[in-house]
Amino acid sequence: MNEVWVFHGTGGRMTSGIFTSRKEAEEFIANYRLSGSLTKYPVGISVYDWAVQEKLFEPRKPEQFEPGFIQRFTAATQEHYHYEAGKPSSSEDSELG
Repeated sequence: MNEVWVFHGTGGRMTSGIFTSRKEAEEFIANYRLSGSLTKYPVGISVYDWAVQEKLFEPRKPEQFEPGFIQRFTAATQEHYHYEAGKPSSSEDSELG
């Protein structure tokens, strides 16, 4: 499955960058000393459908089948990293070292 890395800056309402590799994303984050989160997303499938397909989430309640739930759905199991001023948060690794 294809995947991309999505950077969402702290306080931002929209994504500020989409990258084909974590290394490429981290270079952007470091270059501009950005703060926010970097998350790996599957391409061509929603996170909701991906999580269901991978058996990471099983909708059971009626509201979990509703548009409002699905359009806000994220999975804690998605690989993700946090950054402060261009550097990984203290407890996380970075490919930049």
